[in-house]
Amino acid sequence: MTRDSRSRVIVRDGPWGFMFFLAYVGAAVYFVSDSNGTFWGVILGLLQAIVWPVYVVYHVLLSIGA
Repeated sequence: MTRDSRSRVIVRDGPWGFMFFLAYVGAAVYFVSDSNGTFWGVILGLLQAIVWPVYVVYHVLLSIGA
């Protein structure tokens, strides 16, 4: 007799994933438009769009004096 050890996992993070994707696209548009238009400027803008929450947390912590 064999047992099936597979389990069913339901992930319901769809709306949050879409919101994070929209936030990335918006940040990418901002940082790329702020760049100088060269290839490396655009690449740097896309990389900044990935880590923009770090900038936000850093400036919030600076503003509250932490």
